[in-house]
Order: sequence, then C-alpha cells, then structure tokens
Amino acid sequence: MVINTAESYEIGPIRPPSEAYSLFIRVTRNCPWNRCKFCYTYKGSKFEVRPVSEIKRDIDTAKKYYDALKQAATKMGYGDDIGKAAMALAKPSSNESFFNVAIWLFAGGENVFIQDANSLVLSTEQLLEILQYLKSTFPFIKRITSYARSHTAARKTVEELKQLHEAGLTRLHVGLESGYDPVLEFLDKGATAADHIKGGKNVVASGISLCEYVLLGAGGKRLWLENAVATGKVLSEINPDYVRIRTLTINRQMPLHNEVINGNFVRANDEDIIREERIIVENLNCTSNFISDHTTNLLQELEGKLPDDKKKLLATIDQFLDLSPEGKTNFELGRRLGVYYSLNDMKDPVKRQAVDQYARQFTTSSPEDINNVIWGLMERFI
Repeated sequence: MVINTAESYEIGPIRPPSEAYSLFIRVTRNCPWNRCKFCYTYKGSKFEVRPVSEIKRDIDTAKKYYDALKQAATKMGYGDDIGKAAMALAKPSSNESFFNVAIWLFAGGENVFIQDANSLVLSTEQLLEILQYLKSTFPFIKRITSYARSHTAARKTVEELKQLHEAGLTRLHVGLESGYDPVLEFLDKGATAADHIKGGKNVVASGISLCEYVLLGAGGKRLWLENAVATGKVLSEINPDYVRIRTLTINRQMPLHNEVINGNFVRANDEDIIREERIIVENLNCTSNFISDHTTNLLQELEGKLPDDKKKLLATIDQFLDLSPEGKTNFELGRRLGVYYSLNDMKDPVKRQAVDQYARQFTTSSPEDINNVIWGLMERFI
C-alpha cells in the first residue's frame, strides 16, 4: 500500500517531552521575546504570526493523511485500527508531516500541541478560530496544549482564557525558570515574579491546566539559596497542576555561555543543584504534581503529588546528599552516562562496576575537572 506523501505542513523545532506523540500545529514561528540567556532554540530567527488561512491549510493537510491512513487500515485488513496501518506505512525517513500524523494516530490520535514558543501572543479571536477549526476537523481530539509566557498570560483576562478553554485549549506549558527577580533579570527572562504569579493565577482560574517549568541551577553558585526560597514561594502562590523540573545545561550557542566565560555567572555543580531542589520542595505549599521527567535532571526519579508526597521527595533527595563524596561522584557520572536511572541502580554490582571503571580515570582530578566532565556529558541531551 502506497500513500502519496507529497504534501506537507509546518512543524516547529521543539515541544515538551509529554507531547512527543501529539499532532503538531504551528501557529507562530519562533519566539516573540527570544532574549533568554539560557535558550538558543530561536536565536537568529525572526518571530512571525502565521496567517489563520495558512494554519487551516496545515490542518487540512493533516486531515488528508488521516483519511488516507483510515482507508489504508481497511484495505490492509486492520479494520478500524488506524494506528497499526500508520506504523506499517510510516518510516522515520518519510515526509515529516506524514510521520507526525502516523505517530500521532499510533499513540491514539487524541492530543495536539500548538507551536511555537508562545501561542497566547495571538489575539483571542484568532486562537478561538484556530481551535474551533481544529476541533471541527478532528472531533475526537481530547487534549490541546501549547507553550505560553507568564507575561502574556498576565495580559489575557480570565474571561478570555476561559473562552479558549471552552474552545478546547486544555493545558499551557509555561517556563517559570525562577521566582527570584534578580535571577529573572540576569537571565533576561522578560518576566518578573509578579508576572509569573498573575499570569499563572489567570490560567488556573480559567480552568486550563497549568504546567510550570523550573530551571534548577538558574541562580548559579551565588544566588542558589535566595532563588530556591523565592521559587518555592512563587509556585505555592500559583498552585499549578504540574511543577516540572529541568536542570540548567549550557552550551556555546547560549548567551549564558559568555557570562560563564567572563565570570559573571558561576555554575552550580550537581550537589549544589540538589541542595537547591531540596529548598524548593521544602517551600512548596501547594497541591501540584511534582515531576522530574527530563534526562538533564540528576534525580529524574523524583515524582509525587504535593503535599502528600513531600516527605518521600525529600527522603530521596537526602538519600543522594547522604552519600559519601565518592558515592556522589559515582552517581553523577553514572546518571550522565546513562548507566543509572535511580539511586537504587547503584546497588546493581554490574552497573556499579561499569561506572567505577569510568570514574577511576578521574581519581586524581580536581572537583572542577570532574564538573567539566559532567557538564560535557549533559550537553549531549540538549
């Protein structure tokens, strides 16, 4: 069975890990702010709002692939199991748009992610028209999500956000990064703690599910404590549905790299960052889901529902902090090499031996040298 995959639609460069199997609909190109020192994704790219007519054509193209795969499922003997037909016909080398639709249908065809960095920058009327067209084209969609900025959400009224929610917008992913104004200003985030709180509360009040992202290490060695306390308090005021953890990882393409070189930013090491994470958790007084679902995180195993699981989260953090210096280094290297996932993996003698063999070459190295090795390993993940 051969499907004509000549047509395509635009797909942006990034999405949250939780949206890996979503249908991607690009409503803007790049980022309207694009000044954050820790981000390189859109640097050198012009921000553009795509015409609604173009977006509708993209949705129509996705629908053509859906219809073709639905017919293929019947002809191939899969009946209504369109997902099986999608996987049988799709290849990574396929047209990117067709592959996106196929993966989406294989995963159930229920979720859509609206790209790029801040779709709320569109007028409410434009977004409503896009959401309504999307839902009328694919009435079986259950979840529609997007990135947004706190500053933009703060400018939308709760009533506007409620309209978007009623039209199908289910969740917003917002990069909080920090709740401490000096850190936000240094990183050129373009939002204050007050913006984060107002924007976050607007989203929560509208009924849209809110996911706030925290950037561990954002305060560096100098401001980690103040940053951690303030971030925990801001998140508690917002009370988002999800608090998702990311760990600052720096490469040469980021403006922040120059700040490291000129001495304006001193990077925190893994132990510093875990102490910071502990303070953040201690200061969380909310009912959020705490999730550490990114490979840059040292303790990726941290996950729980607050406040009930706070003690469990702190106990896991303390399990790492209670390790000997050699044990901490072993785990840090093992995580960054992909040998370990959780702290309990250190109990596996085969895994432990493999990491020990790698670690021996650093026995005479300074802590700074080991940190540089770990940071180098982390760069592979961004």
